[in-house]
Amino acid sequence: MGYRLTKIYTRTGDNGTTGLGDGSRTPKDSPRIEAIGEIDELNSCIGVLLAEDLPDDVHNCLTDIQHDLFDLGGELCMPGHVNITQGQVKRLENILDAFNADLPPLKEFILPGGSRAASLAHLARTVCRRAERSLVKLANSEKVSTVSRNYVNRLSDLLFVVGRALNRDRGDVLWQQGKNK
Repeated sequence: MGYRLTKIYTRTGDNGTTGLGDGSRTPKDSPRIEAIGEIDELNSCIGVLLAEDLPDDVHNCLTDIQHDLFDLGGELCMPGHVNITQGQVKRLENILDAFNADLPPLKEFILPGGSRAASLAHLARTVCRRAERSLVKLANSEKVSTVSRNYVNRLSDLLFVVGRALNRDRGDVLWQQGKNK
């Protein structure tokens, strides 16, 4: 981080623009800033999940993911810069496979719920999907790393599996089609 804030308010954004890492300014409602905001919100959701009493393997993987999401935010604030690597995507896939290996196969859709921690994992998953849509939207008008989009896609899958893993003792909450007809 080359520039440290000593004063939190700068007044430079009062005109509806914000500064990017390369020194340029962009409207606060631009697709790039929307994507940065979605990644920030996702990171905050994971922070709330981390406030729960979690198994060490879940806690450690989510903490690593928070660091990755800061890498991704840095990438997005510097147009053309790449921070997320294929190795980070592969790490998520390996973690996903490890968590999923201990879960029973899915035979039905599941509802986002169960324990508080599992519910928070599902909430983070939905925010992650929104962040992914923002990255895709940004990629329609500006260059966005394919690897970064892959990372966010895998992360939503991982958060789904983490939710299931956190419900392992109580079981998944299964959807019952037409239950209230």
